[in-house]
Amino acid sequence: MSRRNLVYPFTAIVGQERMKRALILNAIDMRIGGVLIRGERGTGKSTAARALAALLPEVDVIADSPFNDDPHNPDTWSDEVRERHERGETLPIAQRKIRFIDLPVSATEDRVVGTLDIEKAIQRGERHFDPGVLAAANRGILYVDEVNLLDDHVVDLLLDSAAMGVNVVEREGISFSHPARFILIGTMNPEEGDLRPQLLDRFALSVEVHGIPDANERVEILERHIAYETNAEAFRLEWEPEERILGDRIAAARQIIDEVQYTRGDLRLIALMTSSMHIDGHRADLVILKAARAHAAFEGRRQVSRNDILLAIELAIPHRLKRGPFADAQVNMAALQGELEQMEAEMGEGEETAETSQTSNEKSPDSKKKVSR
Repeated sequence: MSRRNLVYPFTAIVGQERMKRALILNAIDMRIGGVLIRGERGTGKSTAARALAALLPEVDVIADSPFNDDPHNPDTWSDEVRERHERGETLPIAQRKIRFIDLPVSATEDRVVGTLDIEKAIQRGERHFDPGVLAAANRGILYVDEVNLLDDHVVDLLLDSAAMGVNVVEREGISFSHPARFILIGTMNPEEGDLRPQLLDRFALSVEVHGIPDANERVEILERHIAYETNAEAFRLEWEPEERILGDRIAAARQIIDEVQYTRGDLRLIALMTSSMHIDGHRADLVILKAARAHAAFEGRRQVSRNDILLAIELAIPHRLKRGPFADAQVNMAALQGELEQMEAEMGEGEETAETSQTSNEKSPDSKKKVSR
């Protein structure tokens, strides 16, 4: 049995529902843009990240590509695979468990993005690319522990790639590109410093985790960890049915994510909520929509609901509120629901007023003239 299969099961993690939800939504749709998990030591941050990688289903890849290219999506192929295809080469396909790439805090820019061999390009006319961390992480999980201690420029590179889904390296007029779509998971301990607000905003979702205060749940944590340490294989087998169920749900959600519909009213509701909270820019609005669609897909639905939007706001807003980075960064769901209902009521009144006005205008030619002035 490989060490990968002996990772602590995701479904065996006690509590921390918000953290698990954020990870699952990113697993369903990598386009969401990653999650930042902030909390004290011993709260299961790294355990959950590694467990997610072991849980996810295998994916089809071009077997001999270092970029894990998707054989079914030629639009995303790396330059290397695209050139091979154009030469008429056969591209072997294999199934592979997604990779879990652990980025060290000391990582440099070249280590992350990869390097082009300029000497070979000039002397031999060959374009040789040495893949970096982003290539290895494509279609997998890129885990950055103590992300707040990483160089800001490197964090920027990671977040850019997570948002765009592609890595482009240019040197001396020579360029190379490859897909770089991955689940970015950053963890940090607030006692060791915080991220700049500009970088916080770049993380799509955020959660703050704490030790569980409930005595019964703490006992459950102890019992499960003792069982895991005593016989990891037996513990894995015990939780395998739950792992399979969750893995299948994620795989099914991935299949329908692009079919999930939303209304203009949903968009307006999201915009009104972010506007009322004085959230800068439009990134949060997009993240909420993507996360809401992913949650709907996870529930097996093809239509976004108000509850999907609520749960997405809960994860997308805390680190963007203007009260200092992560100051009281828990959003109260009851308060959110109340505000959402108020917004919906105001939207309904506005639509009703507009409809009444339109009906009145249709009946009165004079009113049409007034509108045109």
